[in-house]
Amino acid sequence: MHQRGLASESKSKSTLCVEDSPRQAAGSFNGVLIIDKPEGWTSHDVVAHVKKRLGARKVGHLGTLDPIATGVLPLVIDGATKFARFLDAGKKEYIARLRLGVETDTYDGAGNAVATADCSHIKEEDIERVLSSFRGRITQVPPMYSAVKRNGTPLYKLARKGITVERETKEVEIFELDVTAVEPPFVDFRALCSRGTYIRAICHDAGRALGCGAHMAALRRVRCGDFSIAEAVGPKAEIDAIRSAIIPLEAAMARSRAPLEAAEGKAAG
Repeated sequence: MHQRGLASESKSKSTLCVEDSPRQAAGSFNGVLIIDKPEGWTSHDVVAHVKKRLGARKVGHLGTLDPIATGVLPLVIDGATKFARFLDAGKKEYIARLRLGVETDTYDGAGNAVATADCSHIKEEDIERVLSSFRGRITQVPPMYSAVKRNGTPLYKLARKGITVERETKEVEIFELDVTAVEPPFVDFRALCSRGTYIRAICHDAGRALGCGAHMAALRRVRCGDFSIAEAVGPKAEIDAIRSAIIPLEAAMARSRAPLEAAEGKAAG
C-alpha cells in the first residue's frame, strides 16, 4: 500500500478525487467527514474504503496526504462533492519530524538515500536559525516526486524513470514555524502554512542550509482549513461512529463563511 512521493502534503489548488458508485445509500450523507489518515494509506485508499463502508454514491477528498503522512483528511460525501472548492480553503497545520544527515530522492523517509553526512557538529541554535528563516513568504521548488505536471505528465512518473527536469518555483507562506524538540539526528517542529506548501521541501532545504542534508521522517496534519484532528475518526472506526462524525453540509459551509445558497448558484454555474 506504501507508495513513494505521489503528491504534495498540501495542494495549491482545491483537489477533489471522487469515487463514484452506482449504488445509492439508504440515507443521504451530504456532508464532510474528517478522517485521521493512517500511515501507509494513500488518500485514494481512504476514499475507497469509506465509500464502501458507508454505501455512499460519491466520496471525494480535499487535498492530498502522502502515504507516509497521517492526520486530517477531509472527505466530502454525496452532494457535498459539488462544494469542494468552497470547503477546501484556509491554512494547514502540521507536526513534522526532520532527520538530519540523510538526504533522499523523495525528500522523505519513503525514498532512497542519495547522500549522507555527519551531523554531530550541528548545534541547536543553528537548527533554530535555519528553520526560522523559512517563516514568511518563501519560494519553493516542487520535489521531483510530486504530482505537479510537466507537459501533462506528473513529475513522479518522470522521476521513476530517472528523469529530472527544471521546475517552476512557487510562492507559499509560512505563518508560524516553531522547533518543539531537538534530539539529534531528529528535529521536531510545528508549521502553520498556506495551501501548496511542501513540508518535505522545507526539511530538504534546511538540510542543505545546515550542510549535512536532511529529509522529512514523519508528518502529521492536525488542521486543514476549518477542520481539526479533534473531530477526526479513523477509517476503521465503528460504522456508527463514522456516521455520527459526518458534519452536515450546511454546518460545514458555515465554517467557511460561504452561504450555502450562494455557493449552490456558483456550483451550478
